[in-house]
Amino acid sequence: SGSDFVVKTTATTATVAMVSLKLQKRLAAEVLKCGKRKVWLDPNEVNEISMANSRQNIRKLVKDGFVIKKPENIHSRSRARVAAAAKAKGRHTGYGKRRGTREARLPTSLLWMRRMRVLRRMLRKYRDAKKIDKHMYHELYLKVKGNVYKNKRVLMESIHKEKAERLREKAIAEQFDARRTKNKAARLRKLERREERLAQGLNFEQKK
Repeated sequence: SGSDFVVKTTATTATVAMVSLKLQKRLAAEVLKCGKRKVWLDPNEVNEISMANSRQNIRKLVKDGFVIKKPENIHSRSRARVAAAAKAKGRHTGYGKRRGTREARLPTSLLWMRRMRVLRRMLRKYRDAKKIDKHMYHELYLKVKGNVYKNKRVLMESIHKEKAERLREKAIAEQFDARRTKNKAARLRKLERREERLAQGLNFEQKK
C-alpha cells in the first residue's frame, strides 16, 4: 500500500551510513603523541578526513586544523593545598583521623636511626676538624650506640666537658712533673753541698 511505501522511504533516508574513522584516529594519536581519546576530528570534514590513510596526510589535516589534540583536563590542586597547609598547622590530626598505630605512623626504629645518624655525623665532623682525637671519638661512638646522648646538644656539652676535664688533668700532671723535677734538683743540690762540706772538712783535718 501507499502508506507502507512512505514509511519505508523515510526509514532508508534516516539511516545514513557512518564513515569509520578508526584508522585516522589511531594515526592522529601517534602523530600528536597522545591517546586516542584526546584526538578531535572535525565532524564537518568527515569526507576529507576519511580519505587520509597515512601519517603525512594526517599531519596536513593537523596543519589545516581539521584534526586537533584536545586540551588537558584541568585538575585543580587548590583544595589539596589548603588542606595540606591546615594539616601542617596541626589541624585534622586528632584521634578520629588516625588509622595506623603510633608505631606504624612513626616507627621508633626510624627515630633511632635518625638520631644515630645525626650524632655519628657530628662525631665524624668533630674528628675531621681535629676537635677530638681518634680515642675520644671511639669512646663517644660507643656511648652514642649505648643510648647515652639523646640529642646533639647533650653530646656537644659532653664533649666540651670531657675536653675541659682532660685539659685539667693534663695541667695537674704537668704541675706534678714540674714539682717532682724541682724537688729532684733540690735534692741533688743538697747532696752536692753536703759532699762539698764533707770534702772541706777532710781537707781542714789533713792541714792540721
